[in-house]
Amino acid sequence: QPNAMGGREVGGMASLLAAHRDLGNPKHRQEVQEFWGGKEIKGEPGLTATEMFDALESGKMKAVWIICTNPIVSLPNAKKIERALEKAHFVIVQDISHSSETTKYADLLLPAAGWLEKEGTMTNSERRISYLPKVIDPPGEALPDAEILWRFAQEMDYGGFDYANTSEVYDEYCLMTKGTNIDISGLSHERLKREGSFQWPVP
Repeated sequence: QPNAMGGREVGGMASLLAAHRDLGNPKHRQEVQEFWGGKEIKGEPGLTATEMFDALESGKMKAVWIICTNPIVSLPNAKKIERALEKAHFVIVQDISHSSETTKYADLLLPAAGWLEKEGTMTNSERRISYLPKVIDPPGEALPDAEILWRFAQEMDYGGFDYANTSEVYDEYCLMTKGTNIDISGLSHERLKREGSFQWPVP
């Protein structure tokens, strides 16, 4: 889900887990551990975006993987962000553009597909989920962000990333929301294509 609302829902913040689960809540951590059958999830939050660049500048953090954002422009104090990226041992930038301010610091640039070059969903500020179809093929070696991540996980031999397409990723997420305040276990790409947009919850 490629926007801020969708990012929160899937746990894209240092203090959140998927489906609005609170990282600091032991019950929520247990639910996620059991769903994925993974290792124990620690209760301490990770670093926020600004804290990560403090850690890169101080040397506490060695590498960073930046996806779909341009922190030199979007974060305060561009000079500080530039210093942090210069000090980092390894910088991966995954973006649709090869010429943003941040890509100049990339040791590895991963070309991502843009809107209309991939399928997925978007959630707007009234909780309405819409299906976004792929209309054209991405240029060159560009891939959808989700596919870049699952291919990386497969190369690293991480379990649970044997997806064939984005629809399967979405099905797994929908199942994970079951019983939560943002339950969309009744949705799928196919249903969104067939019936149009929905406001969550859709149990």
